[in-house]
Amino acid sequence: MSKVVVISGIAQGMGREVSLMLAAQGYTICGFDIEKKYLDSLSDELNKLNAKHHLESLSITDSDKILKFRDAVLKKFGAVDTVVSNVGIGFFGPFEEVNLVKALQCFDINVIGCARLLQAFVPSMRKAKSGKIVVMSSLVGQVPFPFESIYSATKFAIEGMVSSMRYEVTPFGIQVAMIQPAQVSTNFAAKAQQLPETNSPYYDRCVRFINRDNELIKKATNPKQAAERIVKVITAKKPKLFNQVDFMSTFFLGLNRFLPQKLKDKILLDHMNINV
Repeated sequence: MSKVVVISGIAQGMGREVSLMLAAQGYTICGFDIEKKYLDSLSDELNKLNAKHHLESLSITDSDKILKFRDAVLKKFGAVDTVVSNVGIGFFGPFEEVNLVKALQCFDINVIGCARLLQAFVPSMRKAKSGKIVVMSSLVGQVPFPFESIYSATKFAIEGMVSSMRYEVTPFGIQVAMIQPAQVSTNFAAKAQQLPETNSPYYDRCVRFINRDNELIKKATNPKQAAERIVKVITAKKPKLFNQVDFMSTFFLGLNRFLPQKLKDKILLDHMNINV
């Protein structure tokens, strides 16, 4: 019987690539996104692969529609083997100047959105005494970068939430894993990169940070390469809790474990070209 995977943020980028790779391995693909036109083209690709699928256009902030989506998936396919929490938005700017209303929206999407998805599907996995949860975190979930205070905070929150929840669900046969990419060559960062006003005391360093970030993105792991590594985690018999998909995340997380804070600070600030 085909394994059933649910993926949020499935229409583009890594979510889309993961879905196509799993479909090629015989998985039944279920997922949602707010981008209907990309969902339609994904559905066409899944049809070409003869993959069973169920795709819906909805927002991770809509609790009622997520529950209706869950009910539809369970009614159609009986059970879900894996849930991949992939939805997230970036957030960039000096902390002093952050719009806290928009920051709250970022938390609602990145953290509470993940919680909505997992709460929807954990009960059926618990009853089946089987399942796998894979959550997209980030390098900045453990190594905070300057000018990404809110985004870093959401990823720290995700890692705390998922690590805690893991202790609760493991006795019911549910496995939990997190993915910690540094950078993937998509337009994810560009969507968040908004410079402060030119009279901001942070303006010059923000410009240097963004320029350096854009340089790194050009050389970063592409969505297909990242997806290949994510699929390995999804299909592993016993996935690790923390998983990296690129050299930069492995490198900085390694430094974070062993180096003194002063040296870690210097390496990070030099790397992003924002030393004063």
